[in-house]
Amino acid sequence: MSATQTAQLMDGTSLAKRIVEEAAAKAAEISRRTGASPCLATVLVGEDPASATYVRMKRARCAKAGIQSRYIGLPATTTTAELIDTLADLSGDPEVHGILLQHPCGPHIDERAAFEAIAPEKDVDGVTMHSFAAMSFARPGFLSCTPGGIMRLLEAYDVELAGKHAVVVGRSAILGKPAGMLLLAKDATVTYCHSRTTDLSAIVREADVVVAAVGRPRLIRGEDIKPGAVVIDAGYNAGNVGDVDYDSAVTRARLITPVPGGVGPMTIAVLLAQTVEAAENQLEMQHR
Repeated sequence: MSATQTAQLMDGTSLAKRIVEEAAAKAAEISRRTGASPCLATVLVGEDPASATYVRMKRARCAKAGIQSRYIGLPATTTTAELIDTLADLSGDPEVHGILLQHPCGPHIDERAAFEAIAPEKDVDGVTMHSFAAMSFARPGFLSCTPGGIMRLLEAYDVELAGKHAVVVGRSAILGKPAGMLLLAKDATVTYCHSRTTDLSAIVREADVVVAAVGRPRLIRGEDIKPGAVVIDAGYNAGNVGDVDYDSAVTRARLITPVPGGVGPMTIAVLLAQTVEAAENQLEMQHR
């Protein structure tokens, strides 16, 4: 690929629209068959403006897809124990099929303990240790939504992963780590990089597939990209900037996700699709 060529864009917006349309059709069919609509409960601790915006957006997308949403707003003073009680109550509520705890919840909350209060069959955001184990062992279960969206994008663009070297930059419990496990399950050779990695650029230059998921604007430069590589930018920073320097990377990559319009829309689409799947599974059990 010459310096004047540009990578093909991986259009997450269009693919996400198709996924949501399929989820909406399935939700309508479930409602006709059972008389119940899929329901996603969203839990927000405090009044962080960005988190509140995300919750409103997700609820709006639910409405368009025929998915009911139940909003639980908790004060910023909520303790970990109180949050766990709320999540446990939702886990036991047969009218709730999926649970989303908007995070971060605040420094005083033990988020891992809170996540573990979500029943595995309702963990449509893929945040529990049960879900991570399922992803790691390629067993049935719900995917962390952003990694799940990444895998759907790779599949849609016919990216062959078996035998390829995938470098994941980032090791968060709900993005970097599960993304690596899902790539490994597709027979990629996976390298994790992070804030303590020595000579990050040298490792990224060896990658056939790069997943940037560290939350540092333009960390990955075009000169770091192996010509013809596939670049997945899962970062989202102030000013609609990703973790990849798009302008320079686009001249070297074969495929690349834009920011916005790449991974972001896929995250919500996977959340909605998994909520519908959870509802179908639970309603089938109830009607046996």
